[in-house]
Amino acid sequence: MSESTVRIGLVLPDVMGTYGDGGNAVVLRQRLRMRGYAAEIVEITLADPVPDSLDLYTLGGAEDSAQRLATRHLQRYPGLQRAAAKGAPVLAICAAIQVLGNWYETSSGERVDGVGLLDVTTAPQVERAIGEVATTPLLPGLSQALTGFENHRGGTTLGGDATGLARVTRGVGNGVGDGLEGVVQGSVIGTYMHGPALARNPELADHLLRRALGEVELEPLHLPEVDRLRRERLRA
Repeated sequence: MSESTVRIGLVLPDVMGTYGDGGNAVVLRQRLRMRGYAAEIVEITLADPVPDSLDLYTLGGAEDSAQRLATRHLQRYPGLQRAAAKGAPVLAICAAIQVLGNWYETSSGERVDGVGLLDVTTAPQVERAIGEVATTPLLPGLSQALTGFENHRGGTTLGGDATGLARVTRGVGNGVGDGLEGVVQGSVIGTYMHGPALARNPELADHLLRRALGEVELEPLHLPEVDRLRRERLRA
């Protein structure tokens, strides 16, 4: 039983919540509570500075105009950057990868400077990537296939300080022909997988939780409905 509450930052759900990715924070909270930990979700909107004191953070997807709003807010209030520098785990979904990168290009051709937490750049591709995606994880500690639903036109190129989260076995992934999906750099994990991603990939959820809790060993959760969902989505 935890003596203190684990605080999960849901960053800018008012502008970075287009695809239901706020569900990732709910999954993290529930998996903690099922193991006896006290946990709460702290919503951080455009009306709030971003605190650097939370235990882990999640960001979701968005369209071009919302991305620019989010980018400016995170640059003005760099609490997320400070938290990541201290080792707090961060999960960035889809457009959040682009916001946290060095720069991204909008569909109209405007280049926008990103937050700089990830050594990636993103530019629009000719065709939109949309559909089920399955991958083999490259991140140490993960052994199970990752699955999600991708819906993006951006193609993300990894720089020298970033590595891929996984290798694509079905679908498009990062969209630049390197066969990779997502990005890992320091305590930040990015993926183009919606779903929400953590509902479909409990091993990834627990990886984030272990980091947030100081690498403690987590009691396994036996959830047949989650296993059924994974089997169904991996067959899709």
